[in-house]
Amino acid sequence: MTRRAVVTGASSGIGEATARALRSAGWDVVAVARRAERLAALEAEIGVTAFAADLTREADITALTSFVAETGAVHALVHVAGGARGTDRVEDGSPEDWRWMFEANVLSAQRLVAHLLPLLREAAEQGGHADTVFVTSTASRTPYAGGGGYNAAKAGESMLVQDLRLELNGEPVRVVEIAPGMVYTEEFTLNRLGGDRLATDRVYEGVENPLVAEDVADVIAYALGTPGHVNLDLITMRPVAQSAQHLLARGPLRVRPSRES
Repeated sequence: MTRRAVVTGASSGIGEATARALRSAGWDVVAVARRAERLAALEAEIGVTAFAADLTREADITALTSFVAETGAVHALVHVAGGARGTDRVEDGSPEDWRWMFEANVLSAQRLVAHLLPLLREAAEQGGHADTVFVTSTASRTPYAGGGGYNAAKAGESMLVQDLRLELNGEPVRVVEIAPGMVYTEEFTLNRLGGDRLATDRVYEGVENPLVAEDVADVIAYALGTPGHVNLDLITMRPVAQSAQHLLARGPLRVRPSRES
């Protein structure tokens, strides 16, 4: 049986890499994002089914649900879409930016679960299990200066995921959270910083091998490929150069001489 996944945020970054990884693993993929032209190119290249939608709009999620229900079973929801805006202090934060981050990261997840869970239950009943995977962030657990709005939004999404796992106890529907640290993608930080390329480059300057989208996609594909009775509740992943949210090595990684005893 070919399994089918709905992958959000599939027009770039981690979402696109996940769509590619799952197609390589034999999945059918419904690729969801706002930018129809980029989805169309991905559809032509690797055979995903493109569906353009803005996940902050209830009507778009309703349309997505109808499309999925009419075209086949759905065995997994992989929710990657989200994002950050700004690095302001809490006292200077833009209510519009904070509202968008809550809509894009928390309410989009809630709406997708509300609409797609009945379809996932149907697939689980037929095929033994179904999956939900949510890409949050290490920012959901560790605050950092300038991260207030994003910290709050990702913490909210993480709490939603953890609560969903409790609510689905006893059902064969897995709930997986992937929390990456520093990931270099073409757009995330650039969008967060309002298109400032120099400021974006400074974020990653000197960091040896930050994670890339394909690293996260590989972990998502691994989580979905484990036996159906195994649930990877929370996977935290960072580059070796980032030991913690606040501790980042810049410059080449090198072995220190051992202390003499």
